[in-house]
Amino acid sequence: MEFRGTTICAVRRDPDDIAIGGDGQVTMGQTAIMKNTAKKVKKIYGKTVLTGFAGSVADAFSLTEKFEKKLEEHGGNLKRAAVDLAQLWRSDRGMRNLEALMIVADKEDLLVISGNGEVISPDEPFVAIGSGGNFAYSAANALFHHTDMNAEDIVKESLKIASSICVYTNDNITVEKL
Repeated sequence: MEFRGTTICAVRRDPDDIAIGGDGQVTMGQTAIMKNTAKKVKKIYGKTVLTGFAGSVADAFSLTEKFEKKLEEHGGNLKRAAVDLAQLWRSDRGMRNLEALMIVADKEDLLVISGNGEVISPDEPFVAIGSGGNFAYSAANALFHHTDMNAEDIVKESLKIASSICVYTNDNITVEKL
């Protein structure tokens, strides 16, 4: 049975106003909600890096652990660790089948890492992934450009809006900030 569905949104207002959030829903197949309170965002590397994942929960835990090891190998350099993880993810036989996307952020960078070996630095200081990612991204775009809301409030409201539209996203929202 395939587990799916989540929405992750990250926003940077300035170097000292960065937040990432995710909903709590884990869906089995297309018809059953298995869990409403999953936590898909966390602080790692001495609480200096934010991570959030969309996709298989077990795969995401594995990727988060591997990413933290890469951060340690590269002295906390987020970009180098992200590129190294993406290369490993793409080339390692065991990792190639992992189904997840990650958003990672620190005081300097906001990146999306995929299993295709991509490390994407978004054009805007906000990004969203997952089944409700397009809805959350659209909301974050409007709120970022047309309000004075801080990063945490934009993340919360964007996820709330996504949860009102996407059946794979709920309003049990967890937010972490730097």
